[in-house]
Amino acid sequence: MARENMTTVAVPEELLETAESRHFEGEAALDELAAGADAYRFAGPVTWSVDVTNTGGALLVMGDARAAALTACARCLEDVTYELEGDIEGYFIIGGEEGTAPDDLEGDEFEYLPENRVIDMTPLIEQALLLELPLVPLCADGCKGICPRCGANLNEGPCSCAEAAPAEDGPFAALRNLKLED
Repeated sequence: MARENMTTVAVPEELLETAESRHFEGEAALDELAAGADAYRFAGPVTWSVDVTNTGGALLVMGDARAAALTACARCLEDVTYELEGDIEGYFIIGGEEGTAPDDLEGDEFEYLPENRVIDMTPLIEQALLLELPLVPLCADGCKGICPRCGANLNEGPCSCAEAAPAEDGPFAALRNLKLED
C-alpha cells in the first residue's frame, strides 16, 4: 500500500506488466466544487483510495473518495453539510497515440497514460463527488424556506410581516379583479 501526499499516482515500472495491481491512497485539498448554481465547500481534505490494475495495454483505476461538503439550503439559505462517498473510475491506455481511440471505446471513456506515468487524481475525485451531490440541497425535507417579503427564516417560526400585511397585497393582487372572457 502506497501513501500519496497529494493528488497524483506515480505509476511504478511493475504496474506496466499485465495483471499487476497496486493500492494507492491520499488526501486532496479541494476548496470548492460547483454544481450548477450551488457551490460546495470542503472544510477538510478529501480522502481517496484506489486500486490500479494493469488490464493488458491499459490501467484500470477503481476506488472511492470521501468528504464532508458544505453548501446553502436552497430554501432557507442556512448551511447544510453532506457526507459524500463517491466511486472513482478511470481507464488509462498505456503507450497509445493521442487522437486514436481503441475500437471498443468512446473518446470520453478513457485517457492516455502520460509519458511521465503520473496520473492526476483531481479530475477523477471531482467526478466521483459531483455524482453524489443532491440535485436540490435542502437542510431538511420539510424546510419552510424564507419569507418572500422580509427574508425571515420560516423554520424558526412565522414572521411579523405575515400578520401585518394581508394576502391581497401580494405581487399578483392586481390580477384578482381581472376579467377573462370565456
